Amino acid sequence: MKILAIGRNYAEHIKELNNEKPDEPVIFTKPDSALLKNGANFYYPDYSNDIHHEIELVLKICKVGKNIDEKFAHKYYEEIGLGIDFTARDLQQKAKEKGLPWAIAKGFDGSAPISDFVSIKKFKDLNNINFSLQVDGDVKQQGNTGLMLFNFNYMVSYLSKFFTLKKGDLIFTGTPKGVGPIAIGQKLEGYIEDEKMLEVHIK
Repeated sequence: MKILAIGRNYAEHIKELNNEKPDEPVIFTKPDSALLKNGANFYYPDYSNDIHHEIELVLKICKVGKNIDEKFAHKYYEEIGLGIDFTARDLQQKAKEKGLPWAIAKGFDGSAPISDFVSIKKFKDLNNINFSLQVDGDVKQQGNTGLMLFNFNYMVSYLSKFFTLKKGDLIFTGTPKGVGPIAIGQKLEGYIEDEKMLEVHIK
């Protein structure tokens, strides 16, 4: 399985990081060793001093697809979950300044905590799903899929041009505004609508 991620998919998040609004999806990947499952703790690594939380909805691909037409893209995912795209902002900035790839800033071990997945049939409208992140009980990020620059079907279709999508592949669909640093001792809780889906303790 592989993890494909969409960057800069919420306009307000683009503004808060002073990035340019993209004309097409910004794509990056994470290795499977980035996954953190079953409520496992996140251990703050010694190679970064500025790791940020980025809460995201995550699609799980349900069958093989290549060059998928957007109008058929909905047939390639049946479940949705919640994930956190931990980003080592200091490593990312250092790479950006040198014009270098920032793979380690996004793909380090444990940088992709994920929840269990639920059927998309739970939701009346996939373009109107609320999700949020709380840090020690305080809401830090709130998003709604209606605010995405590129919707689920467009993402699946676009990605399938470059990558053969396979059953079990995960697509991180972008983060809303409110990203910020994490610290040892904090508890992060992710919600889809009012249902708690994810809990991560920072050690």
